[in-house]
Amino acid sequence: MDSFLVGLQFLTRISVVRQEIWTEEAFGGSVRYFPLIGAVLGCFYGGAAYLCVFVLPAWGLVPPEHLTAAVLLLFPVWLTGGIHCDGFMDTMDGLFSGRSRERMLEIMKDSCVGSNAVVAFLALMLAEYSILLDMPKEALPTVLFAMPIIGRCMMVLVIGLFPYARPEGMGKAFAEHTGKGTMCFAGVTTCLLLAAAGCLSGAWGMLFAALLAAFFFAISFGCYAAKRLGGVTGDVYGAVTTLTEGLVLLVFLTIC
Repeated sequence: MDSFLVGLQFLTRISVVRQEIWTEEAFGGSVRYFPLIGAVLGCFYGGAAYLCVFVLPAWGLVPPEHLTAAVLLLFPVWLTGGIHCDGFMDTMDGLFSGRSRERMLEIMKDSCVGSNAVVAFLALMLAEYSILLDMPKEALPTVLFAMPIIGRCMMVLVIGLFPYARPEGMGKAFAEHTGKGTMCFAGVTTCLLLAAAGCLSGAWGMLFAALLAAFFFAISFGCYAAKRLGGVTGDVYGAVTTLTEGLVLLVFLTIC
């Protein structure tokens, strides 16, 4: 439970029990619970979508489509504190800088934001906003529930399969405590959560397709990043999560 609460506090703004001191064991051990943390976020995201799509219209209050899409786009950024967005932007700055491996890692560690990061983030937000607008409204609660679960499961996969690129760093504790057992636990948890979502929504095909597409994407992106950087970093973990979430939205839109 301590590891789960540490992970929840680190990956989100949700703080059930305020913990000022994190042990390396609790921090690293939280990786197995990432899909469960994703489920907590999914309940908030899906709940917000259900409120906008079903509850408010039933009360005679129909939110404007563009406003609804903007709220559903920005709510995850706020609830996670933008932690994965930061990793995504740093990764884009480093990987597409055209520099040496050492310089890429320095760029990713720098707190300054470059043009690659800004362009990539704006493009991602524009794409996701468009997808949310075009998505059949009745599918939004399901996809927004599944999205953070699959995203964090793929983060666990990348943590476990690829070496850590730096001699030290916050993400190294994750890598050192993630073995086959952790990946299996996260994978089984993800499948059970998606099965529950499938039972409630009937969207079995879309959920399976999204999970399969996310798996192949995470492996491919992890291989690409590891080849360029000599491994992966905490920023790459965030990039995988962010991009996978966008991919889940795209898969649902394509199948719907």
